[in-house]
Amino acid sequence: MPVGANDYARDYYSLNDSVNDFEMKYFSIARDKKMLIPYIKAAMKYRPDLKVWGSPWCPPYWMKTNNHYACRPGSNNGLTREQMGKEGMTQFRMHQEYLNAYALYFTKYIQAYRNEGINITGVHVQNEMNSCQNFPSCIWTATDLGNFIGKYLGPALKASIPDAEIWYGTYERASVEKIDTIMQNPVTSKYITGISFQWAGKNAIPGVHAKYEGLKLMQSETECGNGSNDWKAAEYTFSLMKHYFENGICVYSFWNSILDETGKSMWGWKQNSMITVNSSTKEVVYNPEFYLLKHFSFYIRPGAKKVKTEGNNSGLLAFLNPDKSLILIIGNKEDAARETNIKIGKKRLSVQLEPHSFNTFKINKF
Repeated sequence: MPVGANDYARDYYSLNDSVNDFEMKYFSIARDKKMLIPYIKAAMKYRPDLKVWGSPWCPPYWMKTNNHYACRPGSNNGLTREQMGKEGMTQFRMHQEYLNAYALYFTKYIQAYRNEGINITGVHVQNEMNSCQNFPSCIWTATDLGNFIGKYLGPALKASIPDAEIWYGTYERASVEKIDTIMQNPVTSKYITGISFQWAGKNAIPGVHAKYEGLKLMQSETECGNGSNDWKAAEYTFSLMKHYFENGICVYSFWNSILDETGKSMWGWKQNSMITVNSSTKEVVYNPEFYLLKHFSFYIRPGAKKVKTEGNNSGLLAFLNPDKSLILIIGNKEDAARETNIKIGKKRLSVQLEPHSFNTFKINKF
């Protein structure tokens, strides 16, 4: 869940827009109680044990050097070129009173949501910290973000909410070196639960997985396409899921669960979603990615382990559930049906896969 405004918010806001309120006296989740929290609680009717993590697209604007939610000018934001940032710099005000206030901001966010009965497991400190966007965003250097985590946020959460996790993310670049800056700094790394990746971050995850054995890894936002919501988009997402799972992730996250028929963000980007609801007719359409995700989330149980596979079947993923059932998920992106033979121990499974299909097989008590 976003902490404050994201690129689908109706307008810009944070959980404290009171300038220079370093003590967070006016921190409030009142706005979230109108729509975002009821949305989460509606899901909790079906999954009372739902776990939620939060990530800010942007801190309160008065904590930024350009005093604005966006990083670069756009037709939707009124930002001037003089206020524009660029990758390789930090837009956060790196002064002690701001750093302490922002750490307090995070603790109040977690506490406020938990007081509402929502299990916020922790925070991913900055959404796409390298991306200067025309919607709410804040760029940080890895060194500055590491200093904030190691000297301010980490100690603050350890003192007040010791079970809250801190993830370095959400990370959207191919560079492993920016992650080294965090993980090889002992002041910072001791507070890091894991690293979350999205978009171009997929190209860094193999190197990180090999270099930091045992570190938790997460895919934090699936690539959301261009609003096509078609089978081709689902097949591409399946290829992403395979890449991420084979490189050590423990969670795969979608971004847009439900959008209206336009699919458009506040700045005009039409994106894919699992479900589309027509705002006029109220018609509900379950898109191909909804069914793709169900193949995973319905059959693979929490605590499952990915099973290594061998051979030339590029569309196969296997998971072993805690109850010892084996789940095989197989995709066929070809135009023709395809017979697939799978050896499982001393047994063989021969199946016919329909063209352009996703298939799940459950083998009990493997």
